[in-house]
Amino acid sequence: MGSKTLTRMDLSEAVFREVGLSRNESAQLVESMLDHISDALVRGEQVKISSFGTFSVRDKSARVGRNPKTGEEVPIQPRRVLTFRPSHLMKDRVADGNRD
Repeated sequence: MGSKTLTRMDLSEAVFREVGLSRNESAQLVESMLDHISDALVRGEQVKISSFGTFSVRDKSARVGRNPKTGEEVPIQPRRVLTFRPSHLMKDRVADGNRD
């Protein structure tokens, strides 16, 4: 399995090739989409993309953790974490890709 990373530039290049917008318009479209997704998550909303998956924000409460090296107890502050749950179609597609 390769270690290629899909970047914003790759996405805007794909929009340029497949949709026919200019490179500049394609980059603006990708940035706009990512901004909308980010803004919704910051507001605590779920982002559901059909046949892809669901992004959501979870609030984690404070808890006591432990330093694995020293065994010392360390308080862990409450925080918000981003989660992604892939759709069944995405899971199947990724699993099928592993068979190659």
